[in-house]
Amino acid sequence: MPLEYPPLAFAIAVSNAAKAIEFYKTAFGAVELYRLNDPESGRIGHAELTINGSLFMLSDEYPQFNKSPETLGGVSAKFYVKCDDVDAAYQRALDAGAQAVTPLTNQFYGHRDGRVRDPFGHEWLLSKQFEEVSPEEMQRRWDSSVKKA
Repeated sequence: MPLEYPPLAFAIAVSNAAKAIEFYKTAFGAVELYRLNDPESGRIGHAELTINGSLFMLSDEYPQFNKSPETLGGVSAKFYVKCDDVDAAYQRALDAGAQAVTPLTNQFYGHRDGRVRDPFGHEWLLSKQFEEVSPEEMQRRWDSSVKKA
């Protein structure tokens, strides 16, 4: 367990936290720090994991406190994962049961990335920077691509 929490971490709700933890370990190399099991229901009330050293928390859905993407009918946030080998990471996520949302593509902002949806409804952007691009150049490239569309 981290001795000090980072300035920003996220917490998600899922419909089967035990299964989700195993998925995140397989798909993203997550490391489980600990979990707290609800003594009455057996559900996971809180678990802490890391991906590439970054903390995130998850729990089973408790509708009075949190709701899963399945209950909400979608997500309003996506999670960014910096990868050393984005092609292998993307394939590993698919092999673990994620669904492709967008294919791996070299983007105008200098990253190769693709988005997957995990079996619990959350979306993950897997990315690797291949080129350093200034904000001004990104804007120029974006403007150029919008004009073509």
